Amino acid sequence: MSDKKTDPNEEDDATLFRQSVADARPLAQKNTVQHPPRTTPASIRRRQCPEKEPTPLQDRLSDEYRLETVAAGDALFFSRPGLKRSVVKKLRRGQLPIDAALDLHGMVVTEAREALQAFIDECQTSSTRCTRIVHGKGHGSSSHYPVLKNRVNGWLREIDAVLAFCSAQPKDGGTGALYVLLKKRGSNFSPLI
Repeated sequence: MSDKKTDPNEEDDATLFRQSVADARPLAQKNTVQHPPRTTPASIRRRQCPEKEPTPLQDRLSDEYRLETVAAGDALFFSRPGLKRSVVKKLRRGQLPIDAALDLHGMVVTEAREALQAFIDECQTSSTRCTRIVHGKGHGSSSHYPVLKNRVNGWLREIDAVLAFCSAQPKDGGTGALYVLLKKRGSNFSPLI
């Protein structure tokens, strides 16, 4: 067995340390770190604490919803999963009665967004099921594609109340208009008409 010998310098160091801290007293302050209050961006606060009343549609539509750009003559189609094929078929054929219509011709993007939002909100309030929205083909547009047609295509996909939409029959505006099927206000999903 080996005998442990203590180094006289270690004893002196320990003794010296104890003597130097003998009159030390704990600080009155707690051993916790105080962080300044965190500020959460409004968009995150809205998701964390949903408001009791539904958010106005104008706060929900975004210009950042990016889809492949469509041309003036391209037909549009969108349908939520679970919608009956027979209902979609009738919508595409223009066989559902149109309860309301909105014409966005000649409007700039901000006007069109506001008009669309107000129109959808009004349709929801009045339990309108099938509408026609005329967005135009964009022939008067300064860009090389129809601006309103592309924006409306994105906006409608963002609205939970929209069950489906498709380009209209030629008699109702063709690829310059849409048939839009809305769900009943307050229902989770209602594919039956």
